[in-house]
Amino acid sequence: MSAVPKDREAILLREDRDGIATLTLNRPEQFNALSGELLERMQGELDALAQDAGVRVVVIAALGRGFCAGHDLKEIRALGTQERIEALFSKCSKVMTSIVSLPQPVIAKVHATATAAGCQLVAQCDLAVAADVARFAVSGVNFGLFCSTPSVALARNVGRKQAMEMLLTGEFIDAPTAKAYGLVNRVVPPEQLDAEVAKLAALIASKPQGAVAAGKRQFYRQLEMGLEGAYRLASEVIACNAASDEGREGMDAFIEKRKPSWPR
Repeated sequence: MSAVPKDREAILLREDRDGIATLTLNRPEQFNALSGELLERMQGELDALAQDAGVRVVVIAALGRGFCAGHDLKEIRALGTQERIEALFSKCSKVMTSIVSLPQPVIAKVHATATAAGCQLVAQCDLAVAADVARFAVSGVNFGLFCSTPSVALARNVGRKQAMEMLLTGEFIDAPTAKAYGLVNRVVPPEQLDAEVAKLAALIASKPQGAVAAGKRQFYRQLEMGLEGAYRLASEVIACNAASDEGREGMDAFIEKRKPSWPR
């Protein structure tokens, strides 16, 4: 089933198909810069998706020549005061943390350049698949703005030395380098991007929904803990998982050498 907005001029489009929801940034003339309005639309969709049990995977894509150019500098300049600018960045930070707290895995589908907060968006998604022509940069330093908020997601995905080099130089890296750094999972030719994302999304959507949601939540929580606390949390989560209907069915299927039938 597909649900596509009738208004193709909307700055954020949503399409649902086979348990996969695709959110598409639609400000192509502005290289999909994250305006306050676009961030509000994204937040609304993420809030709705968090309550939608019919959606198993979320894909974030974009239209036009760029994936996302980060924040709209014209908007930031027009806001003027520190308080108003900080309110905008708080909106963006809430979108980023909502991606992490979403029960569904989120895949960034990167067809072209992602800079500053656009690179942050890629880093914040659980997974990312990029076309081999895509490029990535946290380039705010070139304009007097060290990419402080993008650094949060970047530093949690790539090595510290690589993150600091990107942040201090503002230089671009290509898609293969982004994969080597750990910023993206897969790199494919542009004509294969749709199929590769669809294949990955379908594979994840086929997994038991409860286990995936609990596993994602535990994964991010334990990253912020010490070793002992992380193991305590992981033990609790996997025990709960094993005692659930999904866990019992999965183990029975393995023992009986059959394909599991996940509870709906």
